[in-house]
Amino acid sequence: MKHLVLWACALSIASLQLPLLAQPLSKASVADIEQQLAPTAPKTRSLNGARNLVPEVRSIDLVIQFDLGSAQLQEESKPLLDNLAQAMKGERLKDMKFKIEGHTDAKGSASFNDKLSLERAQAVLQFIQQKQITPERLVAQGKGFRELLMPDKPQAMENRRVRITTFQ
Repeated sequence: MKHLVLWACALSIASLQLPLLAQPLSKASVADIEQQLAPTAPKTRSLNGARNLVPEVRSIDLVIQFDLGSAQLQEESKPLLDNLAQAMKGERLKDMKFKIEGHTDAKGSASFNDKLSLERAQAVLQFIQQKQITPERLVAQGKGFRELLMPDKPQAMENRRVRITTFQ
């Protein structure tokens, strides 16, 4: 019985922590961003010494503030984007490419949110390019509200985010 109580407590604590892990970040250091986006070291090698694993896709969700209904970046988000650009220039990420996805909540029409999410992703891309990140390493994509972070709360603020994803 004692083990059952301990197991139930551990399970409830773990379930409380899971939503916290899924939350978009409004503050992250260069090291935090690098840690989240950098590929993990391969666990095996082929017999000829070449890496035989496909790099995993890594991503980070960031809370980037925009003026209401627009793609105009707010000043309070620029330090986070500066850290993102610094991380992209760092040794661990310098050879990687990134997809910048704009996401919205479910307020408004699908067509409005698709357009707005793309414009916001492009605004982030342009900001990062101004920090000497080459255009060949970046692509912007608008997702609208098709991939809600919190599907059970479609109008929640957490759904309004920018996701940075690595790709080859």
